[in-house]
Amino acid sequence: MELEDEPLLFQTGWEGEEEEEEQEGEEAGHSPGDGGVGGVWRVVGWVYTVPWVSGVVLGAGVLLPCALSAYMFLYCPPLDIDLSYSAFEVHSHFSAERFDALAIAVKSQLGSWERHRCEPDDYDTSALRDLLLQGLGKQGAGASEGSHPEGLNSTSARPSGLPGGARQRRGAEASPGGRAEAGGRGRGEASRPEETDGGRGRSLLRERRLASSYSYQQSQALWRMELVFVAQGGPGDNNIFTPERLRTIHGVERLLMQHPQFQQFCWKPLEALRDLPLGPSFCSPPSSLLSYLFPSERADKIYYDGMGPDLADIQGALSLAMTHLQFYWYVDESLSPERLSSSLLRSEIHFGAPLPSFYSLQDRPAEQRRRFKDFVVQYAEILAQQSTSQVRVLYGGTELFDNEVRQTFHSDMLLALISGACIAVLVYILTSFSVFLSFFGLASIGLSCLVALFLYHVVFGVRYLGILNGVAAFVIIGIGVDDVFVFISTFRQAAHLVLPVQRMVYTVKTAGRATFLTSFTTAAAYAANIFSQIPAVQDFGLFMALIVSCCWLWVSLLMPAALCVWSQAVEAHENSWWRWLKTLASLSVLHSPLSDGDDDVALLSVEMEPESCEPDVDILSLSLEASPSPQASAGVVSAKLQWALKRWVAEPAVENRKAVLGVYLLVLLVSAGCCCLLRPATHAPLLFRPDTNLQTLLALRNNLSGQGIACHMCSGVFMEKPHYLHTNANSGSSPPGSHLHHDQDPARQSPQSPAKPSSKSNTTGPLLTVYVFKLDMGASVSRYRYSVNASVPSPWRALGSGHGDVPSFLAYRGPNSNYSTRMTVCVSHVYQPHASWMLTSLGCDPHHGWRSEFSFYVASTPQHHSRRLYYAQHRLSPHPSRVCAEPPGCVFSSGPDGATQGSFYSPLSSKPQAATRTKSKTSGFNPCSGGGCGQPAVRPLVDTGAMVFVVFGILGVNRTQRTDNHVIGDMGSIILDPEFDIFKEIGYLCKLCKAISANTDLVKPGGAQCLPSGNKLSSILPLLHPECHSLPQPNLLPGQLSHGTVGLSAGRVRWLSMAFESTTYKGKSSFQTHSDFLQWENFLQEQLATLPQSSALRRGFQTCEHWKQIFMEIIGVESALCSLLLSLVICVAAVSVFTAHPLLLLPILFTILGVICLVVAIMYMLGWEMGAVEAISLSILVGSSVDYCLHLVEGYLLAGDSLPETPSHSLELQAKRRRRALEAVNHVGVAIVSSAVTTVISTVPLFFCVIVPFAKFGQIVAINTAVSILFTLTVTAAMLATMAPPCFSRPPGAVLRAGLAVMATVGLGAALCWAGGLMGRGTWHTFTM
Repeated sequence: MELEDEPLLFQTGWEGEEEEEEQEGEEAGHSPGDGGVGGVWRVVGWVYTVPWVSGVVLGAGVLLPCALSAYMFLYCPPLDIDLSYSAFEVHSHFSAERFDALAIAVKSQLGSWERHRCEPDDYDTSALRDLLLQGLGKQGAGASEGSHPEGLNSTSARPSGLPGGARQRRGAEASPGGRAEAGGRGRGEASRPEETDGGRGRSLLRERRLASSYSYQQSQALWRMELVFVAQGGPGDNNIFTPERLRTIHGVERLLMQHPQFQQFCWKPLEALRDLPLGPSFCSPPSSLLSYLFPSERADKIYYDGMGPDLADIQGALSLAMTHLQFYWYVDESLSPERLSSSLLRSEIHFGAPLPSFYSLQDRPAEQRRRFKDFVVQYAEILAQQSTSQVRVLYGGTELFDNEVRQTFHSDMLLALISGACIAVLVYILTSFSVFLSFFGLASIGLSCLVALFLYHVVFGVRYLGILNGVAAFVIIGIGVDDVFVFISTFRQAAHLVLPVQRMVYTVKTAGRATFLTSFTTAAAYAANIFSQIPAVQDFGLFMALIVSCCWLWVSLLMPAALCVWSQAVEAHENSWWRWLKTLASLSVLHSPLSDGDDDVALLSVEMEPESCEPDVDILSLSLEASPSPQASAGVVSAKLQWALKRWVAEPAVENRKAVLGVYLLVLLVSAGCCCLLRPATHAPLLFRPDTNLQTLLALRNNLSGQGIACHMCSGVFMEKPHYLHTNANSGSSPPGSHLHHDQDPARQSPQSPAKPSSKSNTTGPLLTVYVFKLDMGASVSRYRYSVNASVPSPWRALGSGHGDVPSFLAYRGPNSNYSTRMTVCVSHVYQPHASWMLTSLGCDPHHGWRSEFSFYVASTPQHHSRRLYYAQHRLSPHPSRVCAEPPGCVFSSGPDGATQGSFYSPLSSKPQAATRTKSKTSGFNPCSGGGCGQPAVRPLVDTGAMVFVVFGILGVNRTQRTDNHVIGDMGSIILDPEFDIFKEIGYLCKLCKAISANTDLVKPGGAQCLPSGNKLSSILPLLHPECHSLPQPNLLPGQLSHGTVGLSAGRVRWLSMAFESTTYKGKSSFQTHSDFLQWENFLQEQLATLPQSSALRRGFQTCEHWKQIFMEIIGVESALCSLLLSLVICVAAVSVFTAHPLLLLPILFTILGVICLVVAIMYMLGWEMGAVEAISLSILVGSSVDYCLHLVEGYLLAGDSLPETPSHSLELQAKRRRRALEAVNHVGVAIVSSAVTTVISTVPLFFCVIVPFAKFGQIVAINTAVSILFTLTVTAAMLATMAPPCFSRPPGAVLRAGLAVMATVGLGAALCWAGGLMGRGTWHTFTM
């Protein structure tokens, strides 16, 4: 075959020198074996046509990434995985610098920023007190007002080297008896005078003497598990204080304490010794309001420990608890003495240390923590099944929460395996069932990821991987598979070249050039994110640029070698397997994928038919050089896909190009309108799905007390002393639910008013009757229904006593002696037309539609006056459970007993049993029946609002020594103000404290915390300055530390921060909260402006951790949009260089604009809001959108070389455009469609992720890919057929000239911007003068 007769796409016109070399080679006459290829390409052709050399290339391409990865993991610092939103914090922003400066100062002074806020009352402030007294003494002696006590001896203050953390007592976590918490005194102990050290020691000695047999293991509360019970059921039914809900909560707390290992880890404080019902383990019950609502009785004494079997009077119990400030820690902010209603109830279970076989907290602390973690994570599965239709159970705590986060991340990552399997199957199909090509195609992508990770971590020194880097794995799948399919498709289309060297050189040249253009442009678009202000986005841009570049390099190296080995060694075996499979299917044998046997035909050639120049002809006919079907050379799948694209996509789009462009313009205008309607986020960013325990708990924390507040001594066990029951048992005892009377307003309805019981239902006493009904309508499986109501609903029928059936049985409402095994009745409405009921000893599985109906308690061992019943769940749908008197009737399936199969013991209704049904003495007990509970306490501050700090003496933070830009790294050091002197500024400080606290629009009542903890300072400050009289006092929990802090160093106060609990709700969106920040900033600047110019306080600032978070989201949105525009500019510049023609640039530019607008419009239609996650996701749009349309334009350029020379007139030019557009789709259509389908399939598993950023990134990538391939095959093809240059072919040097023009344009633009900036500054300076 002569070179000038070769089909489309062989001569590309990339460089004139190459064409000249080829022509000279032909004239000189090369040997037949090299196919007219010389120079470097001759070496390349030889490497990729000799199987053993290609095998060496494949081996080196596999071993090199593995060796680099081994070096990285073995000899380099490990990579840190950061899944938090802190990775998106902009540390260079002033809000972050302010808060980081305060956080560094507090950590250096107190040891930790996240210190506990509920500490002993006697917080040591002697150092600051001594300094103030020293200054007061100097003033009294006539010292100058401006002096400060630099000459203090060492006794006036503690040494500067002693950290503030040594001066702070650690409370419950360090006190021997665990008695340092907020509620460490009961009502009778509140007025006890302060004990001396000797008196405290003698008291502790007496307690130890009285408890000689008590083990002091686990006596220090070290860990805790948080529980939040949320009322659910209806819009007007959100009061947690109803009998049904309280009994459910009580059952959950008792269930947790019944864990077999609970006594080995529970907290055992000395105060538990006086509570006899807690014996013999003396484990502390949960810190909960249920200690008042379920008191226990022993020897005519009542104990508020929550261990009682019956519910006390709700109003009386709450009235007693409300006399303590600690009460408000358990409820939401809506509860008040006039409205005893709360939507939630908090509870904590504390665990003690040292554990058995350990001597102290310092004895192998890591092992103690590991043992506790292994124990406490067992509660996650139990608690996940305890929610009912009335109460939702949320659980947390450091260990539980972190464990659930890790499990959630791992389960989401398992979806990547599903995605990988789908991709492997899809690539196998799209390569026409070639296992060899599929393996090396995917392997080249995976190996390139290892090389990119090595460069990212070792060469560029980045130590962190974030959420966005995880999404990169799914994005690179589409880009890498695209390159793989381009090589395979090009190799297939070169089957007409007989000589192997020619065919391989053609494949490497054409496919390598096309994939280089797209990969370079895509990498440049992603690299634009490096200029973002957000560290996580910067790392993502670098990582994506590296991974796209490495993917192109590795695919270009390995795929030609794989194609060589496949065509010469593997193809025959795959053909044999294919023929054998076809023979079994009694079908005619076709050639296998990429077959190039003797009967292969040449590539489609484009020929002008004589009648094609007529005006009525829109599409020129395409004829073949030979008659066999194109499926003979193309793979089965590829050939059919190529025919479908041409028949149903390319030809209609080109024929109806005007209509396509009109629809595109309409869609663009509508999409742009929707983009303008997309509003900023109105809520805080979501990290997990809204219905999960993790996200619900995170959302509720905005309405709960701060995480640093601990209140494990706030329950009735510690707040109330045991007292005799007879004083008010008779007068106060009444049935639960009859003591709260409110208005008729449903929102204020009595929390105790129960639903009207049926006359046939068993609602009295601790026992209840469970009735069993049967539904048998001819189905293969009978259904059984369990209810506490004796009425039989239609079409169910009551059971008889024959055939082992049990019509009803007795059970306890709550734990009663040995009847402590909880059974739950679950109902599912999934199995239509009737619901299905089941019994389980664990909990209902919500994933299969089961929800809790009610629970009861039975015994697991034989009891006096009891009978044994058997139960089992049917293994066939609808999976009902049956209770029967004998095991044969309940054995539906073999296997050991478990949660849904086994036996239990039910009490019998005999006379001895009837005695146990008598209500206990605490049932309906009202501790406030005589009006002796006192007045309700005033609601304290529990950190429900954003805490704002006003800081003086700190100028900023020094980060010059930082080696990385990540927030996890070193935060830097603070810059102190050398002119700050507290004795000079004390009057102004007191004045500022009063002014800020008086602004009720910004500060909650009682929210000013101007001084550190300790009442001794308030008596000294008025002596220093008259303005310090009557400073506002914070309303804190007893023992809760003030957030106000001072920094002491070298015998003087170096800095001071005043804290104010603001009215800002932390659950609002960042854009809404920004107005609160501006109010704080403006008000503080107004107050500082009133101070003298010489005052160091004028350099003070306000900061808040919440401000840093809101600016993170605001800057994230702005930075992402800027990165999007920069990516678009870089993309346009790169495409301008490679296409070298403005009319080829416009189709790509319009396609990208249309894709971006339509994707954003789809986000609006899906109800999304523009938050940080959505904005950052947009940064990948340009890089993912340019790939397909650039491939099509590159195909258009390559198609022009094979067009015959004909006279140039209008009809001929239009025909050339249409023909080149069709050939471009015919050449690259299969590759880009295969890549798009693979990308979409790979991201579908991300839709089901629990982590919201993963899910949204996956959805955006899938939407963007689908829209990009649709626009490329329609809009881009139509634009090429309409406006592309018909006879343009890249001349030699065109790329260089285009590059110089782009550089000149960029330089001119930069110069204009610089000049405009200078002129703007000069104009502003003149205007201000």
